[in-house]
Amino acid sequence: MAVDKPTLTLGPVLYLWEGEKWRDFYFRMADEAPVSHVVIGETVCSKRLHFADPYFPLVIERLVAAGKRIVLSTLALVTLERESQYVRSLIADSPYPVEANDLSALALLEGEPHWIGPLVNVYNAAAARVLAMRGARIICLPPELPASSIDEIVSQTPGVDFEVLAFGRMPLAISARCAHARAKGHIKDNCRFVCKDDPDGLPVKTLDRQSFLALNGVQTVSFTCQALLAELQDLVASGVGRFRLSPQDCDMVAVARLYDEVLQGRVEAEDGVARLRQIYPATPLSNGFHHGKEGAAWVARARNIAHGANA
Repeated sequence: MAVDKPTLTLGPVLYLWEGEKWRDFYFRMADEAPVSHVVIGETVCSKRLHFADPYFPLVIERLVAAGKRIVLSTLALVTLERESQYVRSLIADSPYPVEANDLSALALLEGEPHWIGPLVNVYNAAAARVLAMRGARIICLPPELPASSIDEIVSQTPGVDFEVLAFGRMPLAISARCAHARAKGHIKDNCRFVCKDDPDGLPVKTLDRQSFLALNGVQTVSFTCQALLAELQDLVASGVGRFRLSPQDCDMVAVARLYDEVLQGRVEAEDGVARLRQIYPATPLSNGFHHGKEGAAWVARARNIAHGANA
């Protein structure tokens, strides 16, 4: 069943940005971006928390004043007692809905309305229904799902709002070890926060010097950027009502405005793709997972021809 009024969600910043840059990013998104919900909070590495903490109240205040609805993100991997305590206190003290990005948060959220983030593997309708019974109200599906799976999950899970990752490098894996620090000659316990030197991730290349992944601290993301612009209307028709924009080191206000214009029918999808390439020129776009191809592929909708892309 088609959604009457689809909306845009701004996902959490997954990269380590200096505190002032992080603050100013959210200030601008609050004032200028046509997003209805903002998921905010450290998701990747608990060691990064102190960078944003001093600015968190100001950012929340600015977003709320701008009419944005706040959702707080949990850590995607909990391995230490202090991380467990952090997640417990976040859920216990939050005046806002919480998005679970790790299964360990679900027991704490059971019975309370909450979100499920794209880092939780929801691969079929049965899993979605179980999460819904436990209190999930919005589920952001993993980016590796093809359109056929999305259709099936949405159609067989009533009472839940579904979201897809429409823009951003795709989260692929997360580890207790930090490959990003190791790549720069450090260990995790003495990482010196080298990931802040790569505000859009550190590209990983094959022996043939082709970029195919990117490191983000303990997280691995795709080198390509998922861009579901031409697919928006089909997703709306299938019942998807929310589209997530994952912050990248580019003009995210322009990205949000472009997606909003395509959703509103003011810009043709093909023109939107051309404009998106100009907004984020350094990174190849991809939509392969959605079309049942390798994730790094680009499927040109007009001619239905798949073009290879650096992964």
